[in-house]
Amino acid sequence: MVIDLNTPPDEGVTTFMGFIDNKWKLPIIKSLLGGTKRFGELRNSIPKISQKVLTDNLREMARSGLVIRTVYAEVPPKVEYKLTELGESLLPIILAMREWGRGYNKSLKKK
Repeated sequence: MVIDLNTPPDEGVTTFMGFIDNKWKLPIIKSLLGGTKRFGELRNSIPKISQKVLTDNLREMARSGLVIRTVYAEVPPKVEYKLTELGESLLPIILAMREWGRGYNKSLKKK
C-alpha cells in the first residue's frame, strides 16, 4: 500500500484522533475494557493520573459517547463507569497499535 503523505489527513483518522487526544484516554479505555469500574478503581489502575485529570477525561469521554456514567442514589454516592459499544469498538484499533509498537521495539533491538 502506498500512502501519499502530501495529502491532508484522512477525515476518519482526524475523527479518531479527536477521541484520543491526550495521553490519558487510552489508559482509561484500557482499564474499562476489563469491565465496569468505580472512580477509585479507575484511579488506582492508572498510575500518576490526578483526580482532576481523570474526572475531566471521564466527563469528556461521556460527552463524546465513549463512556457511560451511572450514578446510584446511595450515601455515599456510588458512581460507575463503563465503555459504550462505541468505546468497545476501539479494541481492535488498540490491539493493532500494540502490535505495531511491539514490532517496532523488536526492530530496534535487532540494530
